[in-house]
Amino acid sequence: MPPDAILFDFDGLVLDTETSEFLTVAESFADHGLDLSRDDWVAIIGTADHPHWMDMLEEALGRPLDDREAILETRRARHHARISEEPLRPGVIELATAATEAGVGVAIASSSPLDWVTGHLQRFDVDHLFPVKATRDDVGKERTKPHPDLFLLAAERLGVDPTRCVVLEDSEPGVIAANAAGCATVGVPAGMTAELAFTHADLVVRSVAELDLDRLKGLFG
Repeated sequence: MPPDAILFDFDGLVLDTETSEFLTVAESFADHGLDLSRDDWVAIIGTADHPHWMDMLEEALGRPLDDREAILETRRARHHARISEEPLRPGVIELATAATEAGVGVAIASSSPLDWVTGHLQRFDVDHLFPVKATRDDVGKERTKPHPDLFLLAAERLGVDPTRCVVLEDSEPGVIAANAAGCATVGVPAGMTAELAFTHADLVVRSVAELDLDRLKGLFG
């Protein structure tokens, strides 16, 4: 039988906000004559309990920034301009729609704030496909991925057993968190995480478009 619920990560899985985030922060570093390591950035993708990039920039410079707000606003404008050109990731809407029609629960579980997630979903007019959301606002920054809290909360709000949920993730901390919650896991390396192995995932695909309910059913034997 199919899973009782599919829990979607958001950033990088539903919408590739992560590439834009890295590129625009890297531009801010470059504005100050510095390089931002892609590998260091990838290591924090999927988590929220890490230093703000502005603090990282100050540490790299070895001094406080005098114009933090101006730098922050410049980067924010660049980020929003890039994201506005990004489409939703392939297969996401099709899978969420098929799950809804089959009576399978659908939720977002994200380390980002609720207004960030909801704002983008509403912009694409697909918020109704993800009626349940568990975000950083619910569990606190310190209990986001790789802790299991977000997935446990999403399953609770859907009224299902976490062990009957499939989690779709584009980050290794997200897969680790889902494993800790007892969920089946699908790693979807893409964008910033395209080169990661996802050795902890039960299944690895290159796109959500490769998935359907029958394939997810196989994760439960």
